[in-house]
Amino acid sequence: MTTSPPKYLQEDSLSEECKKLLSILPKEKGWVGSYIYNYQGCWTPPRLLQGVIACQQQFQAEDSDVILVTTPKSGTTWLKSLLFALMNRVKHPMFEPNHPLLVNNPHVLVPFLEHTLYVDGQVPDFSTFTSPRLLATHVPFASLPKSIMDSRTKLIYLCRNPKDTFISMWHFANNLRLHHKDTNSIHEMFDLFCEGLSLYGPFWNHVLDYWKQSIENPNKVFFLMYEEIKEKPKIQLKRLAEYLECPFSMEEENCGVLNEILRMCSFENLRNLEVNTNGKLSTGEGNKVFFRRGEIGDWRNYFTTEMSDKLNHIIEEKFQGSGLKFSYV
Repeated sequence: MTTSPPKYLQEDSLSEECKKLLSILPKEKGWVGSYIYNYQGCWTPPRLLQGVIACQQQFQAEDSDVILVTTPKSGTTWLKSLLFALMNRVKHPMFEPNHPLLVNNPHVLVPFLEHTLYVDGQVPDFSTFTSPRLLATHVPFASLPKSIMDSRTKLIYLCRNPKDTFISMWHFANNLRLHHKDTNSIHEMFDLFCEGLSLYGPFWNHVLDYWKQSIENPNKVFFLMYEEIKEKPKIQLKRLAEYLECPFSMEEENCGVLNEILRMCSFENLRNLEVNTNGKLSTGEGNKVFFRRGEIGDWRNYFTTEMSDKLNHIIEEKFQGSGLKFSYV
């Protein structure tokens, strides 16, 4: 008897409207499923594409919303936990024994719009959400729902260097394919990444659009670098708290609240929690696939000199004159 694949690999829940659209969109080899499709200049798997469109049509942003934006595998899980702890520290004090982050995966506490709330034709019930609502998306700037652009919703964008992002994406996709499909070789997927054919890619378009918006409209888009949070976590967490208008008081700093947030949300602590070693998301992904290494420079264990040179050349060309520089330590 063959068991059916997990929900994240299923594509039979697509609406007729979505299937019709897919039939005319450009498609390329998928990272997790069979194909990715180009919609509004961005490469997306079909099930999630249906979620993106539903979100664009239905989501009503509120002025107090905070939305975390990333390309996949840029430190999303880590920043979700930091943001949840930071914004809910009055409701859920850091030193309470049953803090939600100790018993829930961060993706449950900070749901994705297109992956979770609007996927598979669902209509989300926002009545259970407290204000400010903390949400997440991988959607490029140009494809965000209009209500986000028309409101005072704040966007927190997290960017990671492309070499580590690629390695993390390659491992993640293969872990999701394991036991269900053949895994993909690093060289094949690297060539796709360099052609811009990555999940929610091209990588450079995604990053550059939010980078430009953060310069032109700093009250709307707050741009963070993964490597800077790793190197100076206290400074970056304080910057984030000030941007979100919930700065740390002297009393909180003296009581060690800031240190406790960083400790609880550290990669090592999150990875070793029972919920993240043995738990699963409702769509079938094991929580442990979201915690691999979380290091800067892991790409050096995989890249050949030729691969490094090739991506350096592309990044130099794409980001020329932008003022954005990556750290590959």
